[in-house]
Amino acid sequence: MTVLSSDAVILRTWPLREADLIVSFFTRDYGRIKGVAKSALKSRRRFGGALEPMTLAHAWFAERSGQELVRLDQLEILRSPLSSAIDQARMAVLSFYAEVIDEALPERDPQETVFRLLTSVLDYTTAAQSDTVQPWMPLTYFSLWMTRLMGLLPDLAHCIVCGQPLDAEAIAFSAYADGLVCPLHRKANASSLSPDSWRLAQRMLRAPVSAFAVEPWPRRRAQDLRRFTLQTLERHLERKLRTAEALARL
Repeated sequence: MTVLSSDAVILRTWPLREADLIVSFFTRDYGRIKGVAKSALKSRRRFGGALEPMTLAHAWFAERSGQELVRLDQLEILRSPLSSAIDQARMAVLSFYAEVIDEALPERDPQETVFRLLTSVLDYTTAAQSDTVQPWMPLTYFSLWMTRLMGLLPDLAHCIVCGQPLDAEAIAFSAYADGLVCPLHRKANASSLSPDSWRLAQRMLRAPVSAFAVEPWPRRRAQDLRRFTLQTLERHLERKLRTAEALARL
């Protein structure tokens, strides 16, 4: 048996036996892992509130050769989404992060860049509500970068069909193909991407999430960009994301 430790983000849990839980957690060093937290519903000393989704913690776990599930022994909270009041919109965004990571990443495949992306958006998602600090900004940033890190985002400056530079005033995307197209290659069922969203996407791919925290972020801003990245993610995952439907109903 090998004992390991790593910083990790809790994705989700579900019951196994009377007091045990299966935990899906995303580690910095070992990728996405599933483990058993024995007596998790009884032992507050080892787990406390650390099993809430999107909690960043330092995890200690043990793996045995030939077994799919590790034994999750202890979690030390580093950052909790419940450390301050959180509204329904922010909770839905956090749930979206968890579902995308849980569905998109294979198990036991280290993805430190994705881990850094996830932890970088958490603070801005759970920040106190104000005119400038809104969950739509980190949601947009996360969705765009996850699409890129999964290798699903072609060059946004050129039409994917003809390769010609795009004009900010006439850009479209389809639910059935990756990338953006010019007016000549726009299909009848395509959607438009606004000039602001197009320029914003290119900025986001060059700057950290902190660079956008001071800008006003009403929900309507970059809605078309989020729809573009969501359609890309769902097409390659070959399923609808439940949390995206919940966000749409808010």
